[in-house]
Amino acid sequence: MSSSSTGVLARVPELVRGAPRGHGGALWRLAARARQLDANVIRLRPGATVAAHVEPDLDVLVYVTGGGGWLVVDGARQEALPGAVVWLPRGTAREIGADGDGLTYLTVHRRRPGLTIRRGPVTTGAGAQEVREPCGECGQPTREPGARFCARCGTALR
Repeated sequence: MSSSSTGVLARVPELVRGAPRGHGGALWRLAARARQLDANVIRLRPGATVAAHVEPDLDVLVYVTGGGGWLVVDGARQEALPGAVVWLPRGTAREIGADGDGLTYLTVHRRRPGLTIRRGPVTTGAGAQEVREPCGECGQPTREPGARFCARCGTALR
């Protein structure tokens, strides 16, 4: 369904069924030009995580739609099961991960006013993670090999 219309924009079970097997990342994103919100349906593959980070500017609301996993919010680990609604206030450290069946969730937050690329510390040596090109929309580095969409904002990656 078109994300630029009003009314029903997507049906999560259909998005999940229609995605290629093993696909992780954004399955859908709100793309209407004249909007005040950003929203994404994200699917994490089994065992995948969104690394710990702090969102300094935006409160984020998460609604778990399928699968199972966990969230760590300011050091407190919580289950992420279907039906859970989680508020992630700006400035809180958060991390999310999928259990054996993967995890599908909807994120909603105020639309970002513009692109801001932030540089993080550079890690070298045996513990370094491979970091790919940052997302052109939100600046989030992509760590998942083969990701086609940004896990933070849902923008298609190059």
